[in-house]
Amino acid sequence: MRMSDWDIPGSEGLPIRGTTHQPEGDPRGVIILVHGYLGYKDYGMFPWLAALLCEAGHIVHRVNLSHSGMDHGHGDFDLDVFLRDTWSRGVEDIMCLLKAIDRGVLAGQESGAVLIGHSRGGSTSLLAAGRHADDEAFGRVVGVVSLSAPANLDRMTNESKAKILAEGSIPLESSRTGQTLQIGVGWLQEQRDEPAAHDLLSVVAKIRPPVGVLHGADDPTVAAHDAVTIAQANPPRVQVHIVDGADHVFNTPNPFAIDAAPSRELAEVGEVMTAWIDSWIQ
Repeated sequence: MRMSDWDIPGSEGLPIRGTTHQPEGDPRGVIILVHGYLGYKDYGMFPWLAALLCEAGHIVHRVNLSHSGMDHGHGDFDLDVFLRDTWSRGVEDIMCLLKAIDRGVLAGQESGAVLIGHSRGGSTSLLAAGRHADDEAFGRVVGVVSLSAPANLDRMTNESKAKILAEGSIPLESSRTGQTLQIGVGWLQEQRDEPAAHDLLSVVAKIRPPVGVLHGADDPTVAAHDAVTIAQANPPRVQVHIVDGADHVFNTPNPFAIDAAPSRELAEVGEVMTAWIDSWIQ
């Protein structure tokens, strides 16, 4: 396995930063691995999952979306960039990544693609798959996996909504860095301006490739029932696997070494996900 870092332009021209895991020999498929809210490509389980999938013969691009506020590594957030993050900017980034693969800018031009996203990244991947079901660049996608993803994009309280509309942002503490980040009003305003495009369940109903939904039974952040709700939006396409005893990150600490022994719960995620992808990429 060979690893290399790169940057490409994403939403607003800001860089999407990535690390590519390249297998030995001809690749079977290409995978885009997307982090969740306050997550990033080097966080917790992502390097381990990328290595596992690479060992199974796939090119894996684990990425920091353009408005994650994160550079390569485990540094602080760029507060100004994070402030401008929205759901649609994440979807735009996924399309930028697929088009970069199509053009040969990123490896995997000859391969079927799978999107894998954790938490917010899972919902963003599902949004991209539904919103762009007819997009030529999305034609290479043969499957989507969501991990611990919420079924509702708007989880903000009415009090918080009133505050963000009045003041332009609301604070969010990062326990990892100790920084006070700000959620900008654009995050809420685009949902108010385009409610249909942000109704995740109606968007999931439009998805054409198969979808696998993995969720921890003991997830304290996003209830496991959200996985069932997502599946009910498109029963012919979506299958669900609930991991007993698993929390939001499948019992994986941060940082977590790429060659460390996984938790039982993370190992189960890897096994189930690999089996799904094997059935999608022949």
